[in-house]
Amino acid sequence: MTAFDLDFFVIGGGSGGVRAARTAAALGARTALAEERYLGGTCVNVGCVPKKLFSYAAHYARDFQDARGYGWKTNANPDFDWQILMQRKNAEISRLNGIYGNLLRNAGVRVIEARARVLDAHTVEVGGEILRCREILLATGGWPSLPDIPGRELALNSNDIFALPSLPDAIVIVGGGYIAVEFAGIFAGLGVKTTLVHRGATLLRGFDAEIAAHFQNDLRQYADLRLENTVKALHRAGEQILVTLADGHEIATAQVLFATGRQPNTTGLGLEEAGVQLAANGAVLVNAQFTTNVPSIHAVGDVIDRVALTPVALAEGQILAHRLFGTATREMTYDNIPTAVFCHPEIATVGLSEDQARASGAAIKVFRSRFTPLRHTLSGRAEKAFLKLVVDAESDKVLGAHMLGEGAAEIIQGLAIALTMGATKADFDRTLGIHPSTAEEFVTMRTPS
Repeated sequence: MTAFDLDFFVIGGGSGGVRAARTAAALGARTALAEERYLGGTCVNVGCVPKKLFSYAAHYARDFQDARGYGWKTNANPDFDWQILMQRKNAEISRLNGIYGNLLRNAGVRVIEARARVLDAHTVEVGGEILRCREILLATGGWPSLPDIPGRELALNSNDIFALPSLPDAIVIVGGGYIAVEFAGIFAGLGVKTTLVHRGATLLRGFDAEIAAHFQNDLRQYADLRLENTVKALHRAGEQILVTLADGHEIATAQVLFATGRQPNTTGLGLEEAGVQLAANGAVLVNAQFTTNVPSIHAVGDVIDRVALTPVALAEGQILAHRLFGTATREMTYDNIPTAVFCHPEIATVGLSEDQARASGAAIKVFRSRFTPLRHTLSGRAEKAFLKLVVDAESDKVLGAHMLGEGAAEIIQGLAIALTMGATKADFDRTLGIHPSTAEEFVTMRTPS
């Protein structure tokens, strides 16, 4: 121990790195964390937190419209000020940055605001300082990627969009995953003419196909959806950007957002020189204990390209810190991870999709409910909720729960506890519902379809 300046050096101040650093310090490890950009990582600065705030903002336009069905005589065209939203968002992000810094320093972690580079198995260089470290953690997250097409410099990525100086009158969004569909709902809700271009035939690959199909129909109500198509080139046409599609069509727009994926952020960290094995896409290869082929170097979070979710990175970081500096030996499980897509309407899911359950070879029963939520019986909005349970026919165990509709994330979070505990359909059936609510449908579905 005395041969090292530090017991634990963390590169990256996002969710996984901060949790690991705080936990290690609490366990008595001499810990430092280096962050070159902003504390809190993707989620706090250019991900889930500001995106959810934008989603709230977009929902108000729908709320104003829906209120008329309840007798509210509202302004037909309420004013929206993008600058106010951005100022308020930036203030909240700054507040969270400060909280993360205080959490680290109060835990005894030395915070270094500089880029770090690995020199060898136990040595890092950061801000001109050379430090010898017993253990090193890579928690550098991911970074959005852009396709190599003519005019790519005219496009925004999913980080850039959070610094957009003004609200455009039109936008083309490229991608079919959760980031793309969330921003389609956000911009359309804020009154922007929105086009979504996706190379596949369906959106939200990896989610339950039936949920994704119902959402796809809803999205068509507020955005122009161009499936099985790609962007071949962009070029400036006066004040607009001309988007050339593979099918030959051209779209004139004010902004273009590529939400086509993120790559592990490992470039320039010195990992190859230190002998750390990387995947073809740059992801750090680790074992079940989050350790690389170099025994003193570890990695968690998006940089290992397993499950790119903030709560997953938090859990991985905590498990690693306890293994290195404590006595706990819990292993990470990736079963029944709940997740949500804050699109319009919202999607949330936990457990296996119908296709995944069938592919496992299990005999299953599927329960479905599609209906107009009580709120929209007076609002007049043509929006239906869709709920789905996937059940093992032999054990009666609930394998998956899926929802499309308002409040989906809040509802599925509770069901995730039930699935983690191994709840059966009989457990759901004998649970009393809260009436009238959308959530009660999960405990009243009786007939498999």
